[in-house]
Amino acid sequence: MAKCIMIQGTMSNAGKSILAGGLCRIFAQDGFRTAPFKSQNMALNSFITREGLEMGRAQVMQAEAAGVEPSVLMNPILLKPTSDMGSQVIVNGEVTEVMPAAEYYRRKKELVPHILDAYNKLSDAYDVIVIEGAGSPAEINLKSGDIVNMGLARLVDAPVLLVGDIDRGGVFAQLVGTMELLEEEERQRIKGMVINKFRGDKNILLPGLEMLEERTGVPVRGVIPYFHLDIDEEDSLTERFEKKESGGLVDIAVLRFPRISNFTDFMALECMEEVSVRYVSAPGAFGRPDAVLLPGSKNTIEDLLWMRQNGLEAKVLRHAAEGKTVFGICGGYQMLGQEICDPEGVERKGTVAGIGLLPVRTVFEREKTRTRVRGRICSVDGILQGMSRLPAEGYEIHMGRTVCEEGVRPFLEIENEENGAVIRDGAACKNVYGCYVHGLFDLTETSAGFVRSLLTAKGLGLSAVKPRDLAAYKEEQYDKLAAVIRESLDMDAVYDILENGKEAACSL
Repeated sequence: MAKCIMIQGTMSNAGKSILAGGLCRIFAQDGFRTAPFKSQNMALNSFITREGLEMGRAQVMQAEAAGVEPSVLMNPILLKPTSDMGSQVIVNGEVTEVMPAAEYYRRKKELVPHILDAYNKLSDAYDVIVIEGAGSPAEINLKSGDIVNMGLARLVDAPVLLVGDIDRGGVFAQLVGTMELLEEEERQRIKGMVINKFRGDKNILLPGLEMLEERTGVPVRGVIPYFHLDIDEEDSLTERFEKKESGGLVDIAVLRFPRISNFTDFMALECMEEVSVRYVSAPGAFGRPDAVLLPGSKNTIEDLLWMRQNGLEAKVLRHAAEGKTVFGICGGYQMLGQEICDPEGVERKGTVAGIGLLPVRTVFEREKTRTRVRGRICSVDGILQGMSRLPAEGYEIHMGRTVCEEGVRPFLEIENEENGAVIRDGAACKNVYGCYVHGLFDLTETSAGFVRSLLTAKGLGLSAVKPRDLAAYKEEQYDKLAAVIRESLDMDAVYDILENGKEAACSL
């Protein structure tokens, strides 16, 4: 039976995911078999496991930090918003249905057996489980039937560290207010508070910490400084979207759709020194990039219409007409085609004209494709000719089936591991390319080939590219994260909490 510790926050983006990832790394470094766990995650940024099951990327990051294979057991419930009022509900990695928020709230207790089954299987296989909550445990309108914060802590008897974000202001009110809104039994579970994202001299903070401890009766276990590390974050909250600079040798614009998904597809490009990756949501910020990337989307048709209405589609068309590179992945690939047809109302019933840059047509179907793939890039023409025959691997998550017109050159050749057959995916037409494979740029050789091709088109030397091994780069980032957390937290107290749970010392 594994020991556990739970990280809860005073609000979304208080730093729960990153702190949990850092603790996963520390426990793994200290010799413990460690696994992350989040009973319910709401995110558009998802991942496909080796078994073909879908889970949130935050728990994938934490599993990588712990040095273990990501498993859907680590995130048994995933909600992917389809609108402001509803989400696709994924249980144990498989889609169940699209559910309005009110109905999900009414039925979520039915998911408790799935949550406990997943947790218990992890508990049998690991020494330590680092649990992440969601939002805040003090959201009093959601406390009835809670399955992700104190409700889960009660189910698995977890001690809790409460994290507040000082960078957004009002951290003392955050922490005190959260404690005041908890029930007595819930307050007893909180074994320490952590202040996150602090800038400045900690000595100036000390009087406030003393008052905080006196007011709540709970010790502050650490103050974590504001730091910059390149680690996967929750979508919609990531600071990546705020980058505006274009000072690299290669300027890449990623369209930031309202329902953008799997923006981590571009992390390998972002960590290359010679590349500037900007997320663009308005025509005025488009600039004159060397390449435009259309990412995945949870609402492909709505995001296509959004792009058409706000003027970004016209920018993409002009960019392509100038002979520059346009590349679409998954939903972005579908948008680049001639039309998208939704006969069953998977997203929005009817047919919508695509951007028209690729001679392909997409039909939405209710069955979701979820698979990991491996193969090679085809022999392609145009700017990305230098990527021809490079290795390709990643995963597919999509609801549509895309058919190319006769004679269209595919972009990828995917190998069927069971029978050796080759499946063609995507399309390449002049300077416009697209495919369904997420994580395509994660291979060092492939991302370097993409950037070299863009440099060649600009007349720059290939020696300017310094390939970076993404896996090794991530390992460096996780080690740096662990070092920051070790230095900032009272790890003796953390281990006492881990070992003794609710009975851990909580004296001031």
